[in-house]
This record gives sequence, C-alpha cells and structure tokens, in this order.
Amino acid sequence: MAMAPSSRLGPVAQVSLHNGFRVCSLRRRRHVKTYAAKSEGMITKLARVFSEKAKSDYERVFGAMDKTRERLSVADELFTYWQLDEYEEALEELEDVLLTADFGPKTAARVCDSLRVEIKAGKVSDGSEVKALLKENIRQILTAPAGEGGSDNPLSFPDDAEVGTVLVVGVNGAGKTTTIGKLAHRLTSQGVAVALAAGDTYRAAATEQLVEWGKRTDSPVVVKRGEKEKPPALLYRALEETLAAHKNGEGTDGYADVLVCDTSGRLHTNYDLMEELGKCQSSMQKVMPGSPHETLLVLDGTTGLNMLNQAKEFASYVNLTGLILTKLDGTSRGGAVVSVVDEVGVPVRFVGVGEKLEDLQSFDADSFVDAILPAGI
Repeated sequence: MAMAPSSRLGPVAQVSLHNGFRVCSLRRRRHVKTYAAKSEGMITKLARVFSEKAKSDYERVFGAMDKTRERLSVADELFTYWQLDEYEEALEELEDVLLTADFGPKTAARVCDSLRVEIKAGKVSDGSEVKALLKENIRQILTAPAGEGGSDNPLSFPDDAEVGTVLVVGVNGAGKTTTIGKLAHRLTSQGVAVALAAGDTYRAAATEQLVEWGKRTDSPVVVKRGEKEKPPALLYRALEETLAAHKNGEGTDGYADVLVCDTSGRLHTNYDLMEELGKCQSSMQKVMPGSPHETLLVLDGTTGLNMLNQAKEFASYVNLTGLILTKLDGTSRGGAVVSVVDEVGVPVRFVGVGEKLEDLQSFDADSFVDAILPAGI
C-alpha cells in the first residue's frame, strides 16, 4: 500500500483524502502518491483544523483558569516595582506564589532557579524583563516534551503502520469514554475512519456509552465477547479484527484507519489494575509491534497536584505519550498542569472545553500560558 511521507498523525490518515474526498480502496490508494502534490494532506488539514479550533476556544480556556490567574496576579504586583538589589527576596516570594497556584515544589523551584541564573548573569535589569522571562520559562516547560510546534499535530503514528492505534487510560470519573467519543468525532469529521474498542469490561454502562458514541460518530465498536474475556484479550482481538478489515479495504465491516481503545477507570493506587494496563499494551504489541502508538492519560483539570501523582503512577506502568485535560472550568488548576508536564516529561495533547462533540481542541501552549498568567505578565 502506498504511503505518503508523514511526521505526525500517520500515513493512514493522510492517504484517506484525495482532492477533498476519501480515498480508501486499495486500487485508488495507489494513485495517492502520484497526486499528493495536488491535494492538501490529511496531516496538514487536521493540524490546521485543530489549530483553528484551539484559537476559537481560547476564551473558554481563559475562563477556566480564573482561579490560577487570580493567584498568580501577585507575581505581577511583585515585579512591577521590583529593584535589582532585592531579587533574592522577590524570588522567594515568587516561589511561594507559584506554590499557591498549584505548581509543584520541584517546578516552582526550577522556575525560580532559572530566573536567578539570568538575573545573576546580568541578562535582566528590570521587573518587566523578569516577568517576560517568567512567562517564557513556563512556556518552555510546556513545549519541551513535544518539541517546538508539536502541539499543531497532536497524534503521531509510524509511517509504516497500516492502522494507527490509541490507548486511552485514566482514573475513574476523569472522562475517558466521553473524550474518546469527542476524539472519534474530530477524526471522522475530517475523513479518517475510526474503530472503537470497549476495553472497560468491568462497567456495563461504559460499553453502552461507547456503543452510543460509535453510533454518533459512525464508528464500529468492538465489545466484550462472553463473560470471561478480559481487557487485554479484548484489545488483542480488536486490533486483530481491525487490521484484517483494513486489509480487505473500505466497505468491509469494522474497517478503520485508526483504532481508539477505552480502558477501565482505575485508581492509580490499585496495583493489580495498574498491572493490567501493562498487559493491555503488551497484548496489542503482540498483534502489531510498536502499538499502541499513542497512550493518552486523561486528567481531571480540577484535581490539582493529585494529577501529578496519577501521572507518575500511570507512567510507571505504561508508556505514556500524551495527556488530555478535561473538566476545565473556573476551578481548574493550571499550575498543576505545568508540573505534570515538567516532572513526567509528557506533553499535553488535547483539552476538553465543554460537553459538546466539538469541544475537544488540540493543546496550544502559548494560549494556555496567556490564560494562567495575569495580563501584566
């Protein structure tokens, strides 16, 4: 099967559009490479759509960070009338301010140490320069894991993958299943065929919910077969069936370019269930080496530094590749997000900004930093 060159969001997505129409049959796929220069690639198109969506929803993210921005307003006041010979005292106060805004101790210390180095080196001389440097330091923390510009293309699949695979994990109540539905909508609305796997086999309502999302997004759903089928076995079968359907071409039952897998919600302190997640990853790797290509952790944006504890535990059991923030409202704690990215080294990929199907946007670090910092910084 011809594959167009790709860096993120994988070739299976890119070859599914040709001059604005889906190109999914094996016969027609052979023509994609010839006419690639004439049409906008799926990766480019999805990157643009996610980017435009992020800009249009900036005000909603801004409103969600009212609490964090209010607490960080002290930092603006702190450096407005700042004197160079008072920098050490000011940095100590800034560290306290960051802690009250839900930055973790390590990240707060790191930010202040970075400012201290720049001040001692004579690279800043007044409060406005310190505030600008503070903003840039936080932005760099958020962009470092993904690299500059990485947020424009929030999913990454290998060039040689026939089907892109996504495993979604998180604690109970974080919003995994709803997020999967929104992600399926974002992909299918741009011409990417999606299949869903109901890997949350412990909660009957979760399967019913995912089946409903499948109907709303026109995505086939693989569900539990028999009472004894465990999540690792279900995901093994789901990937095996999706690969077989993909090889048979569009029109085959279960055909998909991307398989998105749900998992059971679990407390990060439940070691038996956490070990099961590792088995889920391993079972998918047996079918397709290197899968799942993306393992995304869904985090409730209102839980503060508990997000950091969750992310550390999940990262110790599975290979996390990205984070999804949900439930952003006026009580969301933006400082904790910075600390999760800093300490776990995993980028934020998506942000949920509401309850509608369309309310899932790619994460934009610049907009997020503007949202958590007061206007004076």
